[in-house]
This record gives sequence, structure tokens and C-alpha cells, in this order.
Amino acid sequence: MVKVLAILYDGGRHAQEQPLLLGTTENALGLRPYCEKHGIELVVTSDKEGPNSEFAKHIVDADVLITTPFHPGYLTREYIEKAKNLKVAITAGVGSDHVDLNAANEKKITVAEVTGSNVVSVAEHVVMTILLLVRNYGPAHEQIVSGGWEVAAVAKAAWDLEGKVVGTLGAGRIGYRVLQRLKPFDCKELLYYDYAELPGDAAQQVGARRVEDLKEFLGQCDVVTLNCPLHEGTKGIINKETLSYFKKGAWLVNTARGALCVEQDVADALNSGQLAGYGGDVWYPQPAPANHPWRKALNPFSGGGNGMTPHYSGTTLDAQKRYADGAIKILDNWRNGKPQTPSDLIVENGEYATKAYGQRK
Repeated sequence: MVKVLAILYDGGRHAQEQPLLLGTTENALGLRPYCEKHGIELVVTSDKEGPNSEFAKHIVDADVLITTPFHPGYLTREYIEKAKNLKVAITAGVGSDHVDLNAANEKKITVAEVTGSNVVSVAEHVVMTILLLVRNYGPAHEQIVSGGWEVAAVAKAAWDLEGKVVGTLGAGRIGYRVLQRLKPFDCKELLYYDYAELPGDAAQQVGARRVEDLKEFLGQCDVVTLNCPLHEGTKGIINKETLSYFKKGAWLVNTARGALCVEQDVADALNSGQLAGYGGDVWYPQPAPANHPWRKALNPFSGGGNGMTPHYSGTTLDAQKRYADGAIKILDNWRNGKPQTPSDLIVENGEYATKAYGQRK
């Protein structure tokens, strides 16, 4: 019998009230009917920490691991070595950096994700966060909730997005959609930094210019948004040195992966005023510990500039339907010996399937 292990998050009463919360343990990505129909043993749990966790217990004989980027089961080399039967690791969503891909290749474990399932959701969240930071919305809202009314205290750090230079570090599926959504705001300029140049017609449609030098790119932007994959070449790319390249008072948005940033360096830049604001919803690890510095880091001038949320940008109800259906499709393809959609594959047969992740070699 095939055994599927799904590491998800508990929705509690919210999952009961909203059955479209498919990423929860209660609703289990819609896997239960499928597994019952095909005689598959399904284990669903949120218990993923430590040697005595359900994750540690069941990974030993699971054939398939399914998890999400929002509450990931970290498939480390140690776990892969214990997983004697594991054939497929499926990410219900986008981003498989919670898997040790080198170790997966060595064991010829297929790693696949539901490419494109949440690109619109994340791109919208990026634009929302940019506006929240640039307009100094957080402190203004908190002032109202607390009963205050001091316009000057919030207006002193509120700006228009029009006329600003905005750049995306990474111009793939999400980064490009961010540029599309920013075009109507009449920014002074839209920039992108990426290992590959956008096709001429695509760049022309959004009016974006490529900057090939990272220092030059960061130094020109009023707003920087991170939309690149996490791999060995990008881990910690935003650090004390690169933050010094930013314009003083620039804004940084990160909905890609928390480990793209050195957490304390970003907090220090916000606390010192080098950054006017930092926003996004990705952390490392996830869930973020209560003492994570990004929870309380503030810009001293505005008294705000913190636009962090729990990782939900790519898990809207619309996106959950897409990545739940996609995860079942990947599982079904594997069961029936059908080829996977090429764009969904991260590694297969001991080889990297995408150039971005291949940079981990």
C-alpha cells in the first residue's frame, strides 16, 4: 500500500467555518477522498518539530511527502536518509527550498511543486505591501485603533508611489507580474535584476529596464521587492553590505523567502533608519519564533515601517484550490507512471530540472 504523509497546519474552528481552507490538517488539500478511492494510507499532521514528532515517525516509511511552503515539513538530509521508501516530495504551492535538493538527487527522489499556483496571489500581496509601507499605513491604522488622531505623526513619513523608482530582484513569474501591476502607478522607473534578460516584448510591455550590477541596482531603487528563488547563490543576498548600497530611507519588500535576508542585518537597518520600512510575509524558520527580530523592528522616525505578516501571501482561498488540485495531479501522475508537467519539476532522476535551482550545485 502507498503511504502519503502530509505536513500541514491546524486550522481549528477556522477550517470548520471555511471548508475552502484546504491547506489545513482538517481539510487536507482534498486528499482524503482521493486516497480512500485508491486505497492509499494517508497520514495528516502538523506535528513536525523534533525527533519524536509525527513527521519524524512517519517519514521513515512514507512513499510520498506533501507539504506547503507556509508550514513546511523541512525534509533535511537526515530525514532523507531515514526515509527508506520515499519516492516523491510534493510542494503544494511554489518554492521547495524546505527540501535538501542535493540529498534528494542522491536518492533520486522526485521533487515537484505546483508551479504558477499562487503567482497572482503573491504579486498582489507585493503591491499591497509596497503601498502600505510607502503610505505609512501601519502607524496610521494603529493610531486610530488606539483612539488617537495625530495626522502629522503619520503624514511626516507618507509618500506617493508615483515618481519613485521600484525594482524587483528576480523577474520570473511573480516578479514580472509585480512589474505589470506597478505600471499604472506611473513610477519614475521600473527596474529588474535577474540572471536572464526579459524577452524584448515583455520588457517593453511593462517598461522595465534591466540592471546587471547588484550594487548599481540597489542604489537606484526607492523600493526593492524580492521575487527570486532561494538557493545557495541567493541565500543571505540582503545583508549588512548590500543594505549599505540602498538609498537611505528606501523600502524593502520580501514575499519570496525569509532566508534571502540576514534577519538581524535587516532589523538593524530598519532600527537605524537605513530602511524606511520592511514588509512581506516570509520568515526562516516557519512558523517564526516569538523572539524573531522582524516582529518588533521599527523605523525610529516614523515609529513604524514594519509590514510583516504570517506567510499567507500565496495561500488565498483561490490559490489553495489551485495548489491542492495541482498536488493531487502530481500524486496521480506518479501513481500511474505518467510524466509530470515539466514546469512542476524541481529535481527528477538525480538531476536538477530548472536552471534557478540548479545553481545549488
